[in-house]
Amino acid sequence: MAASSETRELPVVLVLAGHDPCGGAGLVADSEAIAACGAWALTVPTALTVQNSADVAAVLPCAGEQIRRMAAALGEFRVAAIKVGLVASLEALDAVVDVIKRYPGVPLVVDPVLKAGGGRELSTAELVDAFRERLLPLVDILTPNRDELARLAGPELEDETQRCVELLSLGCQAVLVTGTDSPEAGQPPDRVVHTLHTPDNDRQWQWPRLAGSYHGSGCTLAAALAARLAVGEPLAGACEQAQDFTWQALKHGWRPGEAQALPRRLWRHPDWTLTAE
Repeated sequence: MAASSETRELPVVLVLAGHDPCGGAGLVADSEAIAACGAWALTVPTALTVQNSADVAAVLPCAGEQIRRMAAALGEFRVAAIKVGLVASLEALDAVVDVIKRYPGVPLVVDPVLKAGGGRELSTAELVDAFRERLLPLVDILTPNRDELARLAGPELEDETQRCVELLSLGCQAVLVTGTDSPEAGQPPDRVVHTLHTPDNDRQWQWPRLAGSYHGSGCTLAAALAARLAVGEPLAGACEQAQDFTWQALKHGWRPGEAQALPRRLWRHPDWTLTAE
């Protein structure tokens, strides 16, 4: 069969994140979500991990110079958006910031991965402080859950809006607070509420809460958002499309064992079954 090639230019998303061998989160999740949302992923690992769908056993940060070299080798691509996930060391953070600064004006989506779904800490107080000082001023949209928002904003602030104002004051342009963790007091237990905070206004979405827990929902949302920004969607529209995509990926998720379910980001593709000769 003769080979064919696609000449249409695809929007490109540069991803700097950790590698999750089980594919629920990390670079595998990002690549699938970005492809499913109409863009092409370039993946640069910031850390390797020892983990499964239950929890993370170990994190092995990549050397800063390795991160810089891998990113520099991708100069043939025109990057339309950047997505950052797990950054597990100060050295890796410095390298990620250096890479981002090579792309002025390119939308930057950051998913602040501070703790594994199973509860293991993936960050330190020193790293959180450096994240606030060096990375936040470059961010176009941050996608924390409520726990991550609280850690980044500081313990003295108890209100979600005040916490977001604090991060916006540090230079971050927008914050999409996700509500897939336990619902807050006063919110319907059967709904998931996501809130977009910007300097001009706030916007809120509600989605039916799915049963069970999922490994990789935050990665999926942030990667899908980066893809839609790369395509050219305005911020609010990209946020809504990313949420819808993530909800569908969770709804069609797969639970391989007794731990968390894994989002199926390619659920639209046909299920291939064995065909006997």
